[in-house]
Amino acid sequence: MKVSIGIGGAASGRRRDFDEQTEFVVEAERLGVDAVWSAEAWGQDAVAPLAYLAGKTDRIKLGTGIMQITARTPVMTAMTALTMASITNDRFILGLGNSGPQVVEGLHGVPFAGPLGRMKEAVEIIRRAFAGEKIEYHGTHYDLPRPGGQGKAIRLAQPANPKIPIYLATLGPKALEYTGRAADGWVGTSFTPEHAAAHFDPMRAGAKAAGRAFSDIDIQVGGVVAFGDDLDALVTPLKPGMAFTLGAMGSPTTNFYNDAYKRGGWDEASREVQKLWVAGKREEAAARVPSEMIVQANLLGDEKTVKQRLRTFRDAGVTTLRVAPAGRDLNERLATLGRTMDLVRAL
Repeated sequence: MKVSIGIGGAASGRRRDFDEQTEFVVEAERLGVDAVWSAEAWGQDAVAPLAYLAGKTDRIKLGTGIMQITARTPVMTAMTALTMASITNDRFILGLGNSGPQVVEGLHGVPFAGPLGRMKEAVEIIRRAFAGEKIEYHGTHYDLPRPGGQGKAIRLAQPANPKIPIYLATLGPKALEYTGRAADGWVGTSFTPEHAAAHFDPMRAGAKAAGRAFSDIDIQVGGVVAFGDDLDALVTPLKPGMAFTLGAMGSPTTNFYNDAYKRGGWDEASREVQKLWVAGKREEAAARVPSEMIVQANLLGDEKTVKQRLRTFRDAGVTTLRVAPAGRDLNERLATLGRTMDLVRAL
């Protein structure tokens, strides 16, 4: 099992914050981490930080986790990916996702309806661009070249590179099935290995329908890693974040993260936490998050317990564990990451 990390997020973008992120990634590469994923919500974009990190690192893979499909045209996404693959010596991974209605319609002014259809069409166009084909596509969401105008089908000037891996951040059953059909990897969230089937069964069905093996898909998912003997002290600080995910990551009627946890064995808790959050009762929402839900979604405890959690994720089918090492500062986070890497190697 490999290990990856993440940078960025909704609150990212401060200069000093990025300096620390850079040091974190450089040290993570030295520790043997396989990949770093850059978040893109309403803070930093997903691409610029990776371009900078490409000049600071030599081996670690650089993935967008994720580039929002509606924030760019498919061809611009392809052009950016081809450029990133070139300047990183093919260390770049194109991670794509639909985001949610609040961001898509609120920030980008694009209708959110039909997200899976849009994703499929975007991936098809991107793969044509990667292959060096003239780009002509007539779908529901994208019509290239634009009919009735002066445009024509164009082939990108960059050399073809069909080997750029495409990972998808999906959560709904139909979207997971498509991931199994078409993606090189899955950038997962809202996951517990105890209920892995809620995510993996649709992907397996999609892979089978496409004549692929499930093992062809790199499964990247994980959680916070924190070491300590007092489990309650490790669990409690993570409850507000889980409450935010269940209550705020989407609208009251469209929250894919909440829906995924509901399918993954936490139906009642997910509904109650969301209801409290939407009502403005955020402290009550955090308090309602079950401790066992936090335990299952993360890797917490003494070294023996964390090592067992690593086995649980691995045995469930996770091929690359994406970790968020806990710590009060950079040095503590790196110490946690180093201990984690030692345990992974020991497996």
